[in-house]
Amino acid sequence: MSWAAPDDIFFSTSLAAYLDKKLLVLLRDGRKLMGLLRSFDQFANAVIEEAYERVIVGDLYCDIPLGLYIIRGENVVLIGELDIEKEELPAQMVQVSEAEIKRAQKAEKEEMLLKGLMRKRMEFLDLD
Repeated sequence: MSWAAPDDIFFSTSLAAYLDKKLLVLLRDGRKLMGLLRSFDQFANAVIEEAYERVIVGDLYCDIPLGLYIIRGENVVLIGELDIEKEELPAQMVQVSEAEIKRAQKAEKEEMLLKGLMRKRMEFLDLD
């Protein structure tokens, strides 16, 4: 008795299944890109059309347009298809301008640095 693989078994694990569909691409540096997959190669390098970066800081978000974007495959952590009809954000999320989200990112980064500095200064207490 022999088992035959379905003809589309390799197609389903390939990026070919996502061609001309709206995708979310999560990159190694944490950025989240969205857009239409137009092309790819064997290294998962991808060409995304109408791309934008969604930046989220707390309850604020901003979609920064990028246009036609080429993504190097080694930077991709995850690729998933977006359901256009269900692409909704939680009700508490507020869309802000690019300048506002940059300020929020800067404040968040400064807060994280301050927390790290405070932890470092308190290490001598050995609270564990």
